[in-house]
Amino acid sequence: MKLNTFFQRHPVFTVAEIDDFLGGSNTGTRNALLAYHRRSGKIVPVRRGLYAVVPPGTSPETAPLDPYLLASRMAGDAVLAYHTALEVHGRAYSVYNRFTYLSGRPARPVRFREYGFRCVVVPRTLRDKGKASFGVMETERQNLPVRATDLERTFVDALDRPDLCGGWEEVWRSLEAIEYLKPDEVVKYTALLGKATTAARVGFFLEQHSDTLAVSHEYLERLMKLAPRQPQYLDRSRRKGGTLVKNWNLIVPEAVMNRSWAEIS
Repeated sequence: MKLNTFFQRHPVFTVAEIDDFLGGSNTGTRNALLAYHRRSGKIVPVRRGLYAVVPPGTSPETAPLDPYLLASRMAGDAVLAYHTALEVHGRAYSVYNRFTYLSGRPARPVRFREYGFRCVVVPRTLRDKGKASFGVMETERQNLPVRATDLERTFVDALDRPDLCGGWEEVWRSLEAIEYLKPDEVVKYTALLGKATTAARVGFFLEQHSDTLAVSHEYLERLMKLAPRQPQYLDRSRRKGGTLVKNWNLIVPEAVMNRSWAEIS
């Protein structure tokens, strides 16, 4: 009965959490209890040390589980980020079965059912500056706390790592769904990352959407000071063609410059 109460409050839980609930029971007792409830079909292992509760009336194979909650428990310091954070904020153009979280330590990818979970180590520049938690917010899912990057950090991260957000079309379409940003926080976080090309990408996007996002020239000027001194490609994987945007020393592919995908949508 005691564990049933725990299961009701923790639809996803770690071994550390159940140890805390049991008040320091020995490992053998805890493992025996977990094994019993697995055989009973009440819980299902997601990966080593992480379990999900099977709702009454469902089976371990088909029980509906919240993948965002699972991702948030993949590491003790997990922070939902990149495309996953765009989804959390309701701004992702597409919904994926791949989930990305930040952590201070690297970890192997995890597959569970149709879901994939990927760990990305917090950028070293942020760790070195003691700013790993800059722009991290806390929300709730099924009454459990979940940490994710806030909208401003997510915005910059998407432009910094489009490879973790589905590529440029997905990034552009997703970010264009944002109606409001705190420009000061955007500039501060961009400066913390310390990447000139990322600063140019952020500035270029904000300049293109300055009316929609109500971004004043003051913030664009601050970003211009962070931009590269020599022309850089917006898409470093495709270093040919494109239009040079002099304000940002950024060579932008025609598909992005003209939003060519909008012509066929």
